[in-house]
Amino acid sequence: MTARKRTTDPRYTRADMIEVSDSPEITAEEMAKARPFSEVFPELAESAKRVRGKQKAPTKQLVSLRLDREVIDAFKSKGAGWQSLINETLKNAVKGG
Repeated sequence: MTARKRTTDPRYTRADMIEVSDSPEITAEEMAKARPFSEVFPELAESAKRVRGKQKAPTKQLVSLRLDREVIDAFKSKGAGWQSLINETLKNAVKGG
């Protein structure tokens, strides 16, 4: 008995899945001919772009600020929301906290 390569369902091999697939794997030749979606369907690509609307009540101002690498690394190490954490830290410093 030969070992089967597992897919999402252990009862089927990769070959089984390819055989019943309506979308066979793309070949290297087909990939070489591929063009970007925006080039093939420019109008549709343009209409699908997400544009962020104007803030209803802008409370923050965009600024450019240079910080030491160690400061940035320390905040980034805390994970997602590190920029908001910098804002909170600065806000507390201004308030004297």
